[in-house]
Amino acid sequence: MAGRIPRDFIDGLIGRADIVDIVEKRVKLKKAGKNYQACCPFHNEKSPSFTVSQDKQFYHCFGCGAHGNAIGFLMEYDNLEFVEAIEDLASFYGMEVPREEGGTQGPTAPERKDYYQLLESVTRFYQYQLKEHPNKRVVNDYLKQRGLSAEVIKKYAIGYAAPGWDNVLKRFGRDKHTEDQLLTTGVLIENESKSRRYDRFRERVMFPIRDKRGRVIGYGGRVLGDEKPKYLNSPETPIFHKGKELYGLYEVRQAYKEIPQIVVVEGYMDVVALAQFGIDYAVASLGTSTSGDQMQTLFRNTSQVICCYDGDKAGRDAAWRALENALPQLRDGKELNFVFLPDGEDPDSLVRHQGKDALEQLFKEAQTLPDFLFSRLSQNIDTLTDAGRSKLASQVKPLIEKMPDGFYRGIVLKKLARFLGWDEAKLNKLFTSIATAKPTKKAIQITPIRRAIGLLLQNPHIGFNLPIFDDLPQLKLPGINILLKLLAQTNSSDQISTAQLLEYWRDTPEQKALIKLAVWDHGADDAVEAEFFDTLFVLSTQVIEQRFGELQLKSAQGGLTKPELLEYKNILDELKSS
Repeated sequence: MAGRIPRDFIDGLIGRADIVDIVEKRVKLKKAGKNYQACCPFHNEKSPSFTVSQDKQFYHCFGCGAHGNAIGFLMEYDNLEFVEAIEDLASFYGMEVPREEGGTQGPTAPERKDYYQLLESVTRFYQYQLKEHPNKRVVNDYLKQRGLSAEVIKKYAIGYAAPGWDNVLKRFGRDKHTEDQLLTTGVLIENESKSRRYDRFRERVMFPIRDKRGRVIGYGGRVLGDEKPKYLNSPETPIFHKGKELYGLYEVRQAYKEIPQIVVVEGYMDVVALAQFGIDYAVASLGTSTSGDQMQTLFRNTSQVICCYDGDKAGRDAAWRALENALPQLRDGKELNFVFLPDGEDPDSLVRHQGKDALEQLFKEAQTLPDFLFSRLSQNIDTLTDAGRSKLASQVKPLIEKMPDGFYRGIVLKKLARFLGWDEAKLNKLFTSIATAKPTKKAIQITPIRRAIGLLLQNPHIGFNLPIFDDLPQLKLPGINILLKLLAQTNSSDQISTAQLLEYWRDTPEQKALIKLAVWDHGADDAVEAEFFDTLFVLSTQVIEQRFGELQLKSAQGGLTKPELLEYKNILDELKSS
């Protein structure tokens, strides 16, 4: 397996990249002074609050808080892993990503390319078996019985894994290396003693799972009869992460330039059956309740999501988990609704029995998130009593607090007030931590250390060849170690950007605070360097005051040594003269 990507390569890549070029290929930017602006691609808004700084090589949305460098933007916008974003960015500039010796940071781009190509070949093999295997009539009769046309079968690249333990193994396992790749991508399975490898999928209708680029990354296989398990999915692999992917999303994106809504269903067959009847905006969550990552992906592609589940307990439990995972994504303009089907029906059977119009009418009449939220929590609560209404409000509160600040959260609170029969003033007393009006941004409390950090982050060149302040490490104040590290990082070069500095702090506890300081309005304008030196001077003075306080305390507790007494007098004289 490949080693880690060298730190200096990442620094050099960020230094070479122009974030304006990267963002502008995906979002239409408009020049605004020395920066660029646009409506944020990560939440709905009417006036632009998304800013891209060419100087800092950094983007920030003052509406939803999205931020980062070119790597971060690719991760957010294209839904890439960190290493994938680096490889995409490097490819854009014609650079090859090096790897250090040893380590296991995941497959390289060439390795992943081999996996994609191999799975594409396996997919074509499954499609060939659907047409040419002796069982083809039985399988095709089954698909016709489910109402699927040749066009839909082709669109979703549906195939057939024939009976037998080694069809794929014999066809593709021509050497040990390819066998290992088939095992890694989940097409083969190995017994516990690792003495035998065989096909994972046998005698099943095969549904290839594609990523957002249309590359096959895994499979779902369904039996033709009632055997168990009915569905068998690919395992987690280096290119397939079940909790992040959505079956059918690639096809939905191909069908619409702007996707008006997406319906989430439970099974592969539901997706293709709905597409057969013209409902070509359905996806499946791969046998799991819709995860937070999947919800984030859904709301990046559309503003309206409808979860369509069975009306039984399992379906409602799955809907509840989807609701909980969706709450942090529900910014203004985003909407999540729920449809629960009658007993014994699923989207596949319902659309075949009642047709497209009937099912789409159910989507129009979908239960809103607040209605499902309140009805679910009130099932075992007597809301006719004050105690019951208070209990419901206390259970709803932590869920509403997961939602981002904004008008939508305020609307949910108003609906809760009506549901409880309370006036909003009474509700606001209980929900003291939730603002029902448009949120106001909390100002950053700027201390001298934070001021120095912010100035240096936004203007890294001022740290170049800076004289060493030997006394600063003695300062016992929060953030001093961060400032010292930033000083060390900027001391050797005047070409470091804000984006490069922040990359060092990715996934650290300090990252969030540093992001705020990177976009903080310091007001120094053309006097940045003088302001920075003045701030460092203040910090040096605080070192002296800190030491003076330590000596005062020791004097009060038992006296000073002669050297300490001399130091005390010298500091006292220095403070008097300053």
